[in-house]
Amino acid sequence: MSPDSSRPNVPLPTDKELVLKVIPMPADTNANGDIFGGWVMAQVDLAASVLPARHVRGRMATVAVNEFVFKHPVRVGDILSFYSSIKRIGRTSVTVDVEVFAERFCEQGRYVKVTEALVTYVAIDAEGRPRPVPQTATP
Repeated sequence: MSPDSSRPNVPLPTDKELVLKVIPMPADTNANGDIFGGWVMAQVDLAASVLPARHVRGRMATVAVNEFVFKHPVRVGDILSFYSSIKRIGRTSVTVDVEVFAERFCEQGRYVKVTEALVTYVAIDAEGRPRPVPQTATP
């Protein structure tokens, strides 16, 4: 029995959009054999950028990781599902909430919330300076 099999199956969010699915591989592990936290952070940054791109409609950059919580280890072969929603649209920035769920390789159909994050992007112009987020953008 795996350590997570005694946990109840966590329901997937219905108020967020599935923006990315990925399976970590052995090359992504740390010295403990779990998936390296930096790899997870990079995937979260990619997933978090999907929804703001619809509003920004141009270049943007990650300006802040307001919160990042690792709740459970990610393992080789887990199917990771990244769900996100926009929390705030400012004059030049968009803040996104991301939740990551692991479907364990040996426990298909059961989900464990492994990570959650709050990431802010800023819309930038060709010179890399902040620019206004278009107000006519549609989600």
